[in-house]
Amino acid sequence: MGGMRSSPKTGSELMRTHDHTARVRAAELVGAISLATDLGTGQPLEHALRTAVLAVRLADLAGASPEELRDTYYVALLHASGCTSNGHEATQFFGEDIEHRAAFFLIDPADVSQVVAFYRAHVAPGRAPDVREQMVEAALSNPERSADSFAAMCEVAQRFAGWLDLGAGIEAALEFVFARWDGRGWPKGIGAEDLPFAARVLHVARDFSLFLSAGGRDDAHAVLERRSGEAYEPRLVVLASGCFDDALSELDETQMWTHALDSEPFPQIYLSDDGIDAGFGAVAALTNLKSPWLREHSTNVADLAEAAAWRLQLPADAVALLRRAALAHDLGRVGVSNAIWEKPAALGFGEWERVRLHPHFTERAFAQSPTLAPVGLLAGSHHERLDGSGYHRGLHGAALDQPARILAAADCYSAMREARPHRAALEPEAAEAQLTREATEGRLDRDAVDAVLAAAGHQVAKRTRELPAGLTRRELEVLLALVVGQSNQAIADGLGISAKTVGHHVQHVYQKAGVRSRAAATVWAFENELVHRQ
Repeated sequence: MGGMRSSPKTGSELMRTHDHTARVRAAELVGAISLATDLGTGQPLEHALRTAVLAVRLADLAGASPEELRDTYYVALLHASGCTSNGHEATQFFGEDIEHRAAFFLIDPADVSQVVAFYRAHVAPGRAPDVREQMVEAALSNPERSADSFAAMCEVAQRFAGWLDLGAGIEAALEFVFARWDGRGWPKGIGAEDLPFAARVLHVARDFSLFLSAGGRDDAHAVLERRSGEAYEPRLVVLASGCFDDALSELDETQMWTHALDSEPFPQIYLSDDGIDAGFGAVAALTNLKSPWLREHSTNVADLAEAAAWRLQLPADAVALLRRAALAHDLGRVGVSNAIWEKPAALGFGEWERVRLHPHFTERAFAQSPTLAPVGLLAGSHHERLDGSGYHRGLHGAALDQPARILAAADCYSAMREARPHRAALEPEAAEAQLTREATEGRLDRDAVDAVLAAAGHQVAKRTRELPAGLTRRELEVLLALVVGQSNQAIADGLGISAKTVGHHVQHVYQKAGVRSRAAATVWAFENELVHRQ
């Protein structure tokens, strides 16, 4: 169809079309987290959402109570939310923290031969063969190492569920994400009826979804049948054999988000403001756990951005949106290997391309939720720059609203003050000088930089704002009157000058702005944010 396409809305514009004091469905926030953890575990996007749909269908067929249905649903969405808890350690052992996870999910961990083959394929790639063999032998002789990793992932997922106050049953079941019906999983010796119902259903639904993506429907069914009575409760495997085919035939893979939200059992769980903030706190923690180099980054950015926003007198709803976006801004890091984030040397082209994707991943995690999309849009803008040199969209100038400019400055300053594998943390004075240079050279907004520096405890002198293109204050007054449609005579009457003088000022404005009409001058005023400066 023809016609003009509207430009993308900023986070603040979207915010004004939604009531951010309203409650948010827990399923939307947890669903967004699940998309990030799919990336962090090397799974196709929406694997956890599909697992939730299948799990609820299977649990219902198995005669689950309403409470068991609810527990099953949220356990399925949250089962991988602890995936970043050992990312640093995994990278030291496997050379990265994502690909080996995807491979591990496809083996039978109770089969020693498969475990040995997995280690030999993934441990210490690039090292000398004898070193790799020694590391494999060490891993096989120390099964407690794996047990500790699984326990940590489960404990983190449990704590996230606790932050969201989803219920004791969900927290309890998340302890058994890596358990088995025969007791040969983790925790060791816990199986059969000792496993919570939600965990037993998860194991069947999760693995069916995993093998469905990896090998197709026949392969997924074959795995369930082969591991029945070992990894899975036999009764659930029998029910799943027909149930999952029926469920999949009714699903449109392009609408998995909608299917997953529609699958949430009633009564649906809603989060109030405190619950929403706790949820975004969990998002920040998930990101911060990715690497020791990031432990406090998201919370530091949120604190700085919030304080800077108050200094710039943003309205309360804009401040709330900004803080949540700051907590979530690096969620997309989960989908990029720690082999990149923790590399002590310069990154190559391909590695930089992966880095440039992480704001996109952040934005897309929230994009399918109308309620949370404004948070994702703002969060995904944290590497944009006023001169268009940023990423991932390459936005510039007026396309970046004030919250986006604050977030970019807060993220930049916080990163400077934190150590990274390739450099030490900057001292406050050096960080201030570098951030100020970013503003002077036109990449960061001067007001945002000043507000962030003040929030960080720096002494910032009040600046007289320079007007663009050398406009004088009087010319600005004339331009602003022109913007609202006043005639030369009306402008003259308002300013107490002659209409002829107003005409001279208008011509000067045209020359400095490089325009030839009032309409173009009005657009130029908005492009340079002059309308909001008074």
